[in-house]
Amino acid sequence: MLLSMTGFGRAIQSFDSKSISVELRSLNSKFTDVRLKLPQNYKEKEQEIKKFVMDRAERGKVDVNIEIQAITGAEQFSLNAPLFKKYIKEIKALAEEEQIPTGDIISSVLRMPNVVMPAEETLNEEEWAAVVSTLNEALDKFHSFREQEGKSLEEDMSERIDSIKVNLDKIAPHEAERIVKIKKKMLRHLEEFVGKKNVDQNRYEQEVLFYLEKIDINEEKVRLAQHCEYFLEQLRDNTTAKGRKLSFISQEIGREINTLGSKAYSSDIQRHVVNMKNELEKIKEQVANSV
Repeated sequence: MLLSMTGFGRAIQSFDSKSISVELRSLNSKFTDVRLKLPQNYKEKEQEIKKFVMDRAERGKVDVNIEIQAITGAEQFSLNAPLFKKYIKEIKALAEEEQIPTGDIISSVLRMPNVVMPAEETLNEEEWAAVVSTLNEALDKFHSFREQEGKSLEEDMSERIDSIKVNLDKIAPHEAERIVKIKKKMLRHLEEFVGKKNVDQNRYEQEVLFYLEKIDINEEKVRLAQHCEYFLEQLRDNTTAKGRKLSFISQEIGREINTLGSKAYSSDIQRHVVNMKNELEKIKEQVANSV
C-alpha cells in the first residue's frame, strides 16, 4: 500500500470539564518535519509529542495543533499587573505631553497583547493520557486519509507505467524502416561527397554496420521494460515507505527513455518517446507526493 504525504486527521475528546482537540495536516517534503502548536503548559511535552508523531507519520511536513478548552466556556484568566501598570503609566505620560485625552484607557490597555492571559494550569497525568488518546485517534484518521490518497496515486502511476509500456511496444514496427532510411541517407551523403563511382561497397557496408551498432536501441528497450516491471512490483509491495525507491526507479526509466530519444533517428519513434516522457513527468509528480 502506497501512502500519500498529503494527509488530514482530526479528533475531539472530552476530559473532566474540558474539550481536547487534535488536528494534523501534512504536505509533501523530502524529510520529516513536525511543527507543533500547543497550550503553554504542554511545552514540556513538545519533544515527546514530536517524536510520537514522527514515528507514525514517517515522512512529510506535518502541522499538529492541540487545543484544550473548557466545555462551559468559563476559562480562567490572569492579569499581568506589572505590564498593565507600565502601559497605563506610559500612555498617561504620552497623553499629557501631547495633550491628548486618555478616554477609556483601562479597556484599551486590557486589549493589549499579554496583559490578560489564560491562567497557567499544572499538567496532570490523567489529562496527558487523554491528550495521548486523542492524538492517537487523530493519527489513525490521518493515516486512513493518507491510505486513500495513496491508493489514488498508486492507480494513476500504474496506468501511466502501462502507457509507457504500450508506447515502447509501438516502437518495434518502425525499426526496420528506420534502418533502411539510415542506410539510404548514408549512401546518398557518401555519393555526394566522393562520387558514386568511387564508393567502396565493402567499406560502405562495414561503416553502416558499425554505425547501426552504435545506434542500436535493443538494450535500452529491454532495460526500460525491466525498469517498468520493477516499478510496478515495488508499487504493489506491502510496505508503505517506498517513495524514495520509486523515485530512484523513475530516474532509471527516464535515463533509458532519453537514450532511446537520442538514438531514434525516426520521427515516428520520437513521437512515442515524447509520449513516454510526458507520462514519466506525471509519475515523478505523484512519486514526489508519496511517503
